[in-house]
Amino acid sequence: MMPEPDFPPALALVNVARRYKEGEGAIEVLRDANLVVEPGQSVALVAPSGTGKSTLLHLAGLLEHPDEGEVYVDGAPTSGLPDKERTRLRRIHVGFVYQFHHLLPELTALENVMMPQMIRGLSKKEASVRAADLLDYLGLGKRLNHRPSELSGGEQQRVAIARALANAPRLVLADEPTGNLDPKTSDHVFGALAELVHATGVAAIIATHNLDLADRMDRRVTLRDGQVVELA
Repeated sequence: MMPEPDFPPALALVNVARRYKEGEGAIEVLRDANLVVEPGQSVALVAPSGTGKSTLLHLAGLLEHPDEGEVYVDGAPTSGLPDKERTRLRRIHVGFVYQFHHLLPELTALENVMMPQMIRGLSKKEASVRAADLLDYLGLGKRLNHRPSELSGGEQQRVAIARALANAPRLVLADEPTGNLDPKTSDHVFGALAELVHATGVAAIIATHNLDLADRMDRRVTLRDGQVVELA
């Protein structure tokens, strides 16, 4: 059952199933999966490879359709929406952080964070101000005009985090965002992401194999037999 409409969760997966064809059969990756993430809440998704972490993130980010069940974003059902509307919702409500930063190499840190805002329709001035504020918050105030090749791995990933938050989404999805970083840098980047999540009130699902980092999140969940299970 969905929460009261006046207080919608940022994300709700309700009885979600996802299958992939394999030959004449199908592999059921998720079945009757349920997950609710409230605004300002950080959730660590800790599960072995091959259990459906990426599938869950793709469904939450409206990159895939569930075979059964419903995905609610900001309280609104999404599975029956046309692709154009799903793309619009994804652009407005969802931010992505990947294991590789995927920054545009020809743009500066500031310009990389401005880009999604300008695509959404903000003016160059408005986008520049917000981008600079986000990067400064993440300790990159002196690196605004540096291109990705001039930044360290940790700095590149912090720019990617700022880009994901640029349009003030309701939900941030991060897939092993510190997987390519050394432990010290990983700890710093993860802490910056968690702090920014709480500061902005955005909800976050962060897939990680690092249990020490996962313990710093508000909740920890895993996937067992295609279902989302809360961890103590």
